Amino acid sequence: MTDHHAEYLAHAVAALTPKGRKRVDRLLEQLLKAAGERTEIVRFGQALKAEADSGATNPDAEAATGQLLSGEELDRLLGGFMTIRDQEPLDDVGDWANAVIALLEDELRRPGRPGDGS
Repeated sequence: MTDHHAEYLAHAVAALTPKGRKRVDRLLEQLLKAAGERTEIVRFGQALKAEADSGATNPDAEAATGQLLSGEELDRLLGGFMTIRDQEPLDDVGDWANAVIALLEDELRRPGRPGDGS
């Protein structure tokens, strides 16, 4: 995942208010529940939750987890985070969701991804 978008996520996580952190936790708990047996989505959601709780990102964990997600899983996550971004009343949470979207889109475009034709 690109450094520019990792930096964007780091700023978005650091800017979360206490109310925003609680909201992110609730949203990610819903994501984890909906993911069910999808191990890599659960792992990705747990990494995002740990970041929101701590107020600091771990780009290595995001990159490693993002690379394990299938194209279908990335698409599902993108749809979910776009819904959050578009419907979220808290600006800091919407900005956080937008930063996650940027990272997921980067991962979908990464050369050498399975199924990308490279």
